[in-house]
Amino acid sequence: MKKITLPQASKLTSPNPVTVVCTQKPDGSTNLATVSWWTYLSYKPNMIAYAMAKTSYSGEMVRNNKKVILTVPGAEIADAVLGCGSTSGRNTDKVSKFGVELAEVEGSPIKIPLHSRVAIVCRLKEYHEVGDHYLYICDVEQVYGDESEEALFAWNGYAQLRPVK
Repeated sequence: MKKITLPQASKLTSPNPVTVVCTQKPDGSTNLATVSWWTYLSYKPNMIAYAMAKTSYSGEMVRNNKKVILTVPGAEIADAVLGCGSTSGRNTDKVSKFGVELAEVEGSPIKIPLHSRVAIVCRLKEYHEVGDHYLYICDVEQVYGDESEEALFAWNGYAQLRPVK
């Protein structure tokens, strides 16, 4: 073995799960941000965690509202998901810019991409500084799924998004 960087290691461990973090903006609209790391923490009680850059606008919305929905995006919106990961929602309406059709989630003002395989409705429990990111620990309130949607994964580090086949 030879010494490599952590970003190089991410290429060697591909594919990695991709998630779209859905938050509510102050005007009531939905913001979408692509996150490349999340995990299940507990099934009793149901908890998940994900990491976002400290500068993330979506992270700011989660810290303010304490509500978030993580979705596993479907293959049909791969290009939009990639775009959402490279654009800030602070001054951009990503839903319009990338043509993402949204769906309502029962009991939540936050909408999700119509083409989602899984939607995990959460309440922020706590967050912690972890280097240049925050680690968000969330209590899961509801989970929805659609087996007809094909989940996206990050390949080649995070350079490509596509299903596992």
